Parts: sequence; C-alpha cells; structure tokens
Amino acid sequence: MTYAFPGLNAAYTVIASIAIAATGVACKSSGATTKPASSPQPRTEIVQPGAPGQAPRVITEAAATDLSKVQFTKADVAFMQGMIGHHSQAVEMVDLLKLRTLNPDMQKLGMRITVSQEDEIKMMQTWLKVRGQSLPDPHAHHMHPEAMMPGMLTQAEMDKLAAAKGPEFDRLFLEGMIKHHGGAITMVDELFKAPGAAQDSEIYAFVTDVVADQRMEIDRMGGMLYALMKEQK
Repeated sequence: MTYAFPGLNAAYTVIASIAIAATGVACKSSGATTKPASSPQPRTEIVQPGAPGQAPRVITEAAATDLSKVQFTKADVAFMQGMIGHHSQAVEMVDLLKLRTLNPDMQKLGMRITVSQEDEIKMMQTWLKVRGQSLPDPHAHHMHPEAMMPGMLTQAEMDKLAAAKGPEFDRLFLEGMIKHHGGAITMVDELFKAPGAAQDSEIYAFVTDVVADQRMEIDRMGGMLYALMKEQK
C-alpha cells in the first residue's frame, strides 16, 4: 500500500512507502505481531481404579494429589494382621491333607495353596515390620476364637477334618477351603468399605491379587467337589 504525504513530492512519497513496508516486514520477523487468543485447553480427567468388581471413578486433581500422600490406615494394618492368621489356618488344613488323602489332584491343590499362602504371609509380615506395626501370632485363633476371621473353620470343624480320611476327607477339605477362600474375599470387601483404606500401593496390588486367585481356586475346587460327589453316588 502507498501512503500519500501532503507537501512531499513524488520521490519522497515512494521513499516513505518503501520505509513503511520495510517496517512491517521487520515487525513480522521479530515476532511483534499480535497472536490470536489461545483456545481453552481441554480438562484432563484422572481415573482412579475401583475396588475388585467395582467400576473406576473420575477424581479431581486435588483428590489425586491427596492420594499420592496416602500411606496406610488402621484398617489396612488390621487387615494384614488378620489375614496372616487366616492364611495360617489354610496352611494347617493343607498339612492335614498331606496325611489324609492319596488323591494326586488333592495333593497338587494342597501344594499350590501352601506355596501361595506362605509367600503371602511373609509379604504381609514384612509390610507390617517396615511400617513399625506389631506382628500377630499366626496361631492366635487357637487360643482366642474371637480372633477368627471370616470363612475360618472352627476348632470343631478342624477336629472333624483331622479325623477323616480318603474321599470323606477330600469332601470336607474342599468344602472347608471353599468357605475359607470365600472368607478372604469378604475380608477384602470389608477393607474397601473402610474410609481411606487400600490406597497404599502394596496393599492394593495384594488384595486385587487375593480376590483374583481365591475366585479362581474356588471355581477349581468347586469342579473337584462336583466330580467327587458324582463318583460317590
């Protein structure tokens, strides 16, 4: 564009036009031009995984920041202490299995249960030690029935199991262990109902594994029990 300046001759008009054009180029090169208003950035959603069997939920950034600072709660400690005793009884039940059955499938089942339960007991004991929490007596339920966790067998049920042999033992063991595993799932459900519980990363990973493993073994033992009952008819 050419601008006309009153009082200037044609030569000066051309020079002024060139100068103005050059100024415009310089402004563009230096980034001095006005930038268009930026559009608002889309809000990022933060999704918190749900408890086993529950859907995840969207939480605010502030809530996510709070979660990152969560350590453990009294409910977490009580759960770990109670589950140690719960797992210990499962190991006791398998110890009876080693002497009361010749069924190879039952022996394999018992071996899997022993390995998993003993490994998890060690993990829970370490978790408690690291956090300065007291370690429970794994066999406290023998002296204190009130210490029994959901699904655990009473002393009378354990005595009946110890007195049985062969197929009768297999039936009682499978029924008892299905009940026992169901109790572990109940304990996890109760933990998730406690405010702020199961936010510790180690506990969350552990309890989700417990639920998955126990349900899988319940299904396996249910099939074994069905086959056993069918053979006895």
